Amino acid sequence: MKLTMKTKFILLLSASISSLLFPSCSTDDLACSGQVLQPGIRYEVRRAMEVKDDFATKPARIYYFMLDAPPQESTLLAKSIWDLRNIRTTAYCHQETDHQNYGTLAATGAPLRFGAVCSAAADWSRYPVGTKFRIKSQPGVVYEVDDYGSALVGSSTIDLYRPTLGGMNEWGVRAVDIEIVKWGSYEDSLRLMRDRTQYPHVRRMYLDIQKHLDQAGNRLIQSSPATVMNAPITAA
Repeated sequence: MKLTMKTKFILLLSASISSLLFPSCSTDDLACSGQVLQPGIRYEVRRAMEVKDDFATKPARIYYFMLDAPPQESTLLAKSIWDLRNIRTTAYCHQETDHQNYGTLAATGAPLRFGAVCSAAADWSRYPVGTKFRIKSQPGVVYEVDDYGSALVGSSTIDLYRPTLGGMNEWGVRAVDIEIVKWGSYEDSLRLMRDRTQYPHVRRMYLDIQKHLDQAGNRLIQSSPATVMNAPITAA
């Protein structure tokens, strides 16, 4: 039965609404409805048509839309992965003389790790505790910042944990490209360091973080890791 113009208009409107709800699917394919749309990405929506479609010879109207980013989300953290190049890395071991007082525990109080997830030490005002990253030449290994060291404060150097002195010496000093897959938390960093500020290197990290949080009206808990990497902070 031939469709009237009114019926055609209703069907086209229905198809357009369905396309808006499921932009990467055809109008009758609802299996894609579980896809998650990302803020800041421009999506194109058009109605899926078959060759035999009565409207196939007419131009299809195309719609565009973009989800708003969550409030207070920094545009610096819009990417899920951050690429940092030529980062200086060293290695450390719990068997070193200056680490024997701490044994196999990281600054978080948890055991140092070496395996699919490895412990790393850094200046927490630059890489807050909980920051996870990969070295591009070791894509199967995730490093997590759970430790710090006095020699690292004021620098962007990252110290990688090795369980043996031989492994530590083998790594030596290397400049590597890394991917930050998750920034850590300055709030957690401050909480863990609050009772340790009698140590000069801890006090410096603590004050550096506080200074940036105060300057930004305490809104840098999420955005400051990326900000700091672009403009490293120095102690007053």
